[in-house]
Amino acid sequence: MPPDSIETLFERYGPFYKWLATITCLVGIMTMTLGATTVNVAFPAIMGTFGIGRDQAQLISTGYFAAQTAGMLLSAWLVLSFGERRSFTLAVIAFLIGSAMSGAANNTESLLLGRIMQGLSAGIVQPLGMAVTFKVFPRDQKGLSMGIFAMGNVLAPALGPTLGGIAIDLFSWRYIFLLTLPTAFLALIVGNLFLPSRLMPKKIPRFDFFGFGMLCASLVGLLLGFSYGQRLGWTSNEIILLFSMGIGSGIAFVLRQIYAENPLVNVKVFASAQFTAAASIGFFTGAAMFSSFFLMPLFTQQIQHFSAIDAGMLMVPAGLSLLVLFPIVGRLSDFVPAYMMICLGMVIFSVAFFNLSTADVNTPFWTLVWFTLLVRMGVACTRSVVNSEALKSLPPDLVTQGSSSVNFVRQLGGTIGTNCLVVFLELRIPFHGDAFAAMQTGASETTREMRNRLVQILSEAGVSEPLRDSGAFHYLGDVIYAQASTLGFQDAYFLLALVAAAGLIPGWILARASKRARIPT
Repeated sequence: MPPDSIETLFERYGPFYKWLATITCLVGIMTMTLGATTVNVAFPAIMGTFGIGRDQAQLISTGYFAAQTAGMLLSAWLVLSFGERRSFTLAVIAFLIGSAMSGAANNTESLLLGRIMQGLSAGIVQPLGMAVTFKVFPRDQKGLSMGIFAMGNVLAPALGPTLGGIAIDLFSWRYIFLLTLPTAFLALIVGNLFLPSRLMPKKIPRFDFFGFGMLCASLVGLLLGFSYGQRLGWTSNEIILLFSMGIGSGIAFVLRQIYAENPLVNVKVFASAQFTAAASIGFFTGAAMFSSFFLMPLFTQQIQHFSAIDAGMLMVPAGLSLLVLFPIVGRLSDFVPAYMMICLGMVIFSVAFFNLSTADVNTPFWTLVWFTLLVRMGVACTRSVVNSEALKSLPPDLVTQGSSSVNFVRQLGGTIGTNCLVVFLELRIPFHGDAFAAMQTGASETTREMRNRLVQILSEAGVSEPLRDSGAFHYLGDVIYAQASTLGFQDAYFLLALVAAAGLIPGWILARASKRARIPT
């Protein structure tokens, strides 16, 4: 059977083919992104089922993102070896297997393994879909193509928590892994109809298994180190060994990419200052965006005591806004200098996270909706524009590898950012708790009044005298922990505001690089 190139498919379906290919890519991307984000509202339930804390729960989230990071480097090699159609089909099948494993998991290890399979599949599909979408649109609509593509990448995280919340409240957290089955099967069908294919090469391109192994070892070492550092002690032999493995393997991976004949990350793409600056911005936006996706459901359920459905509904208005924002921003980026859009987005990010750093148990639902909407506005102004600006700076033969690289850097930012944020949160909550506890002494008039009032309430409720004091102090401890947790989340959001502000530095570099690129030589 002859291969279906993009040119052949345009002849078969006419100009409308660009929309058929784009919709196919969006179905695949949204399916896998939905699988990543429906689980966010399930963390409190999963923590209760398996008896784990936030530090281990975040491993289930970042394990997905880490596998997705590794999968992005497999993507270019798979496309060169088997073509877009076969690679897409293989990834969707692997995603279905991972979903089944996650839903049937009876321990955290099997759940993590299923999530890793899902993440690996998503990592393959994301740059593949991005490259196909970029290629099927004419040059004067590249910004629009990336704006439309970005909808699938970010719209699903907005709708996923709502669907997950409904599944959890009506059934159980296991059912969230069944939500993606219909669209996954649809992706298999349309992928085999509308994605380009190619003949199998007589000789499979070489793959850098050593570099891939170093990357995986680095991610495993860092993720496990961050996950268990608070539990085992940051200076324990186990944690030092894990971080040493992570850092050492990371250095080995970078060196391998520089000197290997067939690197996973083609360092030629980073020879362009414009591409490097755009990829660096992607790192900061990935850290801010993915960290907020993990943090918001925890905050609303643990601090504000929202149900899973309410926590998901919080994301709906912001998600729907992206249906309008992404195409508009994508089209504007074809006329307005990209660095202006990106810098505006980073400022909006920073303002949104600063506002969230003031939220507490009394913050109204619609105020949180507005803050979340601001975060999505920042995403809209940066996500598609960064993709378009990075790929525009590359020659056509490097577009696929550039797509893989820019998504790899963004995903790496999300993985590292989420891990560091959870560690920071786990450190700040005890810090505030110890500070509050130190003030609860017999010399504190407020503490004495509260203790006496609680003892009186327990007495009126019929609690026996020996249990009144312990009950009063137990309640006081709960109050202290709740307040410490609130301040810990506020500190975490403030840190995200600083991370977003730091993204203005590569934004300034991108502006200079873009201006130099426009100056005729």
